[in-house]
Amino acid sequence: MSRPRIVIVGAGFGGLNAAHALGGVDADVTVIDRRNYHLFQPLLYQVATAGLSPAQIASPIRAILRRAPNVRVVLGRVSGVDKQRHVVKLDDHEIEYDYLVLATGSRHAYFGHDEWEHVAPGLKKIDDATSLRRRILSAFEHAESMAPAEDRQRFLTFVVIGGGPTGVEMAGAIAELAHVALRHDFRTIDPREARIVLVEAGPRILPAFPPSLSEAARKSLERLHVEVRLGTPVSNCDESGVTIGDEHLAASTIVWAAGVAASSASRWLGTETDRVGRVVVGTDLTVPDHPEIFVIGDTAHALGRNGKPLPGLAPVAKQQGAYVAKVLRARLSGKPAPPPFRYRDWGTMATIGRRAAVADFGWLRIRGTLAWLLWGLVHVSFLIGFRNRLVVMLEWIWSYLTFQSGARLITGPESH
Repeated sequence: MSRPRIVIVGAGFGGLNAAHALGGVDADVTVIDRRNYHLFQPLLYQVATAGLSPAQIASPIRAILRRAPNVRVVLGRVSGVDKQRHVVKLDDHEIEYDYLVLATGSRHAYFGHDEWEHVAPGLKKIDDATSLRRRILSAFEHAESMAPAEDRQRFLTFVVIGGGPTGVEMAGAIAELAHVALRHDFRTIDPREARIVLVEAGPRILPAFPPSLSEAARKSLERLHVEVRLGTPVSNCDESGVTIGDEHLAASTIVWAAGVAASSASRWLGTETDRVGRVVVGTDLTVPDHPEIFVIGDTAHALGRNGKPLPGLAPVAKQQGAYVAKVLRARLSGKPAPPPFRYRDWGTMATIGRRAAVADFGWLRIRGTLAWLLWGLVHVSFLIGFRNRLVVMLEWIWSYLTFQSGARLITGPESH
């Protein structure tokens, strides 16, 4: 008699935690991903701003799961799911399943303006980060060689769209790159003349945080010479810059951090979704009428204890992945199912720059250096593999002591 077949699509935090927890069970587990590495997305902005190299925030999936002999890894792109035949469709073949876990993450959302993507890229994968790093560093190089002051200023203007954690972290990191790491590297221009503009359509940045922490973050950004523009959405993006309301701002580098949408999983399943395309799941994270299909992480619309959808955060995906593994272990062994999934919220953090961050733990709200240290420790602890944790910690210590950024390389097929 053949063993049960568990297929996990996506090796992000949710899928990887599920696969790791299912190591050694009496089942054949297959992990499918388009890339051969697990990526720590919260630190992508540091790759984009030359603080870390890609290898420091990514690890090969096969190496992570090498000690789980019942788990195999398949490199491929999923194009659909046949729920009746219990088949996952890849570009060139199919994989059968008895249980399916979809952890396919999210993608950028441009709110009906997908044509903006080529001029205002976001951050979801390593290629995005290295491309942005190339754009940012090349902008300083172009400004150095430009004679007209107006052309020079366009290259020295950086616009970040979206005032959530990614936008705040990105704006602060670009400001520190210009005012600290690059300040002595050029002869014609002064990188400290760079203009960094953070645009948020709402009334405050970090809207998921308490107002007091949002205000603290705004003041920290302004101390880093970041212009924070609130209350007016971006109405256009093109090669010349951005239009904020009716005002056009000439800029050569635009970063999109304004929103995300769910992956194609809802289209594969043909089931109920929320307004951003996340699959509505039950309290055990399964799809209605299909108890063999689980959806987790950014792909799932799951409710928290307050009745609101859980946020697309790494801790949510990790806990959901571990929970699904518990459910599957119980089913495979014939034991009662565990209680419904409940997310344990340990708090939310965002960094604004060197020695500046905000943290909301519900019962405790902190800002400044202590929040920054906690942010660093938490993020390092999430990295896969001891070597990565050690390297990242050493890089941060070096950057802090020397005011230098260690990966200022312009790579790729073209410059910005």
